[in-house]
Amino acid sequence: MRRRTALAAAVGFGVAAVLPSTAAATAMPTEFPLPDGFMPEGIAIGAWPMAYFGSRADGTIYQVALATGRGRVLSAGTGTPSLGLKVDSARRRLFVAGGSGGDVRVVDAFSGRVLRGYRLAEGESFVNDLVITRDAVWLTDSFQPVLYRLPLGPRGELPHPDRITRLRLTGDLVHVPEVANANGIVTTPDGDALLIGQTSTGKLFRVAPDTGVTTEVDLGGEALERNDGLLREGRGLYVVQNRVNLFAKLELSPDARRAEVVARVTDPRFDVPATVAAWGDRFYLVNGRFSTPPTPTTTYGAIALDKF
Repeated sequence: MRRRTALAAAVGFGVAAVLPSTAAATAMPTEFPLPDGFMPEGIAIGAWPMAYFGSRADGTIYQVALATGRGRVLSAGTGTPSLGLKVDSARRRLFVAGGSGGDVRVVDAFSGRVLRGYRLAEGESFVNDLVITRDAVWLTDSFQPVLYRLPLGPRGELPHPDRITRLRLTGDLVHVPEVANANGIVTTPDGDALLIGQTSTGKLFRVAPDTGVTTEVDLGGEALERNDGLLREGRGLYVVQNRVNLFAKLELSPDARRAEVVARVTDPRFDVPATVAAWGDRFYLVNGRFSTPPTPTTTYGAIALDKF
């Protein structure tokens, strides 16, 4: 009964969740205010039209209905940041990268209850972003040359902490101390490897998940300056370039060893966008406003763009 009640509550909050007509979709808002002082970084959307935002200030998770723009605090802050986050739609849960907290949390996507927390690193660390695969959750660390692997059971069961592993990154990626290194992460189109962005160099790297060997992606002489959040749809890779206020589309080879920049867009509403998620025929980007001094009254928000 409790599970059905939680589901009903979530659907009720997103009462306009099912919008079959084009006219209804067009009427959906394209700007989404977040609480003042929120300091957002991550955004995630799952199989239902709800966007989830993480606060790098205190770790609060804020939920917004895409149909109405109405929001609410889903999960109160834990004291460590909430950066990259992804929705595990099949099990109705969020995985949340903990930034300087060196951790990852698993949160019920409907109730906001913290289901589990894992310490990934001690000392200097910045657990930045993540991707969910069939059998694991992979996380980047911008301050250490490693990926963290959180294995999942056959039915998505969460692991014992002893089963979490660190994969050291070797090969072409040169880790640069005291700057942002590995950031966004997705799988390759063929599913055989991982793809990560290095913010400080504007490069992309293919990572062999069994060895950690990195191979620089051939971008044909292009660079993705200040690359941050990544989103892959088929062979299309979408890259948020935060402090330069750009959003790029790349066409990947199946193994992601090569990529071509096919479009770059900007928007007057961009204010250091950080990450991106998608729903229907729209992209949703959160403005991190990293160049704006944060105060309790600083305004924050997200925007929607038509897909390209």
